[in-house]
Amino acid sequence: MLARYLGPERLQVSAIGLGCMGMSQGYGPTDDSASVAALHRALDLGVAFWDTAMSYGRGHNEELVSRVLADRRDEVVLATKFGIVRDDDGPRIDGRPEHVRDYCDASLRRLNTDFVDLYYQHRVDPDVPIEETVGAMAELVAEGKVAHVGVSEASADELARAATVHPIAALQCEWSLLWRGAEDDVIPTARRLGMGIVPYSPLGRGFLTGTVDTAGLTSDDLRHSDPRFTGVAGARNRTLVDQLRRVAWEWDATAAQIAIAWLLAQGDDVVPIPGTKSIDRLEENRAATELALSDADVERLERLAPRRAWAGDRVAFAGRQLARN
Repeated sequence: MLARYLGPERLQVSAIGLGCMGMSQGYGPTDDSASVAALHRALDLGVAFWDTAMSYGRGHNEELVSRVLADRRDEVVLATKFGIVRDDDGPRIDGRPEHVRDYCDASLRRLNTDFVDLYYQHRVDPDVPIEETVGAMAELVAEGKVAHVGVSEASADELARAATVHPIAALQCEWSLLWRGAEDDVIPTARRLGMGIVPYSPLGRGFLTGTVDTAGLTSDDLRHSDPRFTGVAGARNRTLVDQLRRVAWEWDATAAQIAIAWLLAQGDDVVPIPGTKSIDRLEENRAATELALSDADVERLERLAPRRAWAGDRVAFAGRQLARN
């Protein structure tokens, strides 16, 4: 697996990572045994940049990941996140600096490790200046509990303000052929500040694979209420995916591989983290790193499925137009 580097301090990671959320929530029934097997296989394949969060399954995901870390911690570049709190009243955002250390300590206990390589603020708290939250994260770096600091789904202004407090290794944001809103100002700002880009949902929550039965999505699947999957928008987007699949066939690849390769071609600072609990899909995604799209290939995809052709908006979370990751 080729390496890429994130941020001004050049955190070395595998060219693609593994998003672990779906192993615990959001995509139908969970299967811990299958997920643990997929995690082991990921390391065998060199997919060693793992992404979890305190909110995923209310801690279940970090505990699940720890079952593999127990024997293979030195093989993993481990990222986790804090700030989305899930309780009986529903999800809320908490970025208060006095709580950051407690959140980190709880994650370290669940992960059964004494440090994380990359610690993200999962969502910016609208009631707390980001400088204060990042200041608390910087204290964790000084204590050796965190190696690098990241932010997720921040605005361009918030990124700039965060970077005045501590070097930011990575911006995590939704980015795929299906959703390209971050290209307007967020990604350019992150690049100007030297941050790496970590796209989550690089396969458009599976939509870009062309294999998701949108009519069969159940209420425990977060895509059930995603406007991009249903109605007129869903039908329009499926037409674009059909074009993507035809192009993939020409390259002896899958639509998923083309979608990942498109992101990898956006720059050496981009490290997608497709999620799966299937070994077959994991191997498919990993093989995308061997597809080197030329500038002409990227331009062709832009003509076939341009940004403005995709329909539908993301699901609002906590008053901001953010996907529910």
